[in-house]
Amino acid sequence: MTPTDPNHDPIRAKIIAAMDRLLAGTPLRSTGRLSVSQLAVEAGVGRWHLTHQHLDLKEQFQARVASAANTPAAFTSRLSEFENLKAVHAKLIAHCAELEERLQVYATVINVLSLEKQAAKTTTAAVADIHVRRGGDR
Repeated sequence: MTPTDPNHDPIRAKIIAAMDRLLAGTPLRSTGRLSVSQLAVEAGVGRWHLTHQHLDLKEQFQARVASAANTPAAFTSRLSEFENLKAVHAKLIAHCAELEERLQVYATVINVLSLEKQAAKTTTAAVADIHVRRGGDR
């Protein structure tokens, strides 16, 4: 048995198959990002297999990634999808902040009206019509 023979080591075979899938742009389990962590995810093995047990495969993968010098098409489309999702998320966060601000204004108005109503009940003074309070002619 040689250390590079994938037929005798199922972990090596998984890593090599995962490496080929990632570099071809056809990931099955990972995001498709060309990193050692995603290689481990794609292979279904612990990262330590690449960082401690099969250093040669880690170095081979990094060398192949450096020589490829391009992003697989599958990962490129995922990147653009991710950027779109980030933009939608930012819009939703801004919308939620606006709604929370509006909610605070409504809560303040309700509180003031509640206090005015309570004050009107405790005194015998008549509550002025809202149109009169605003200076309207209605």
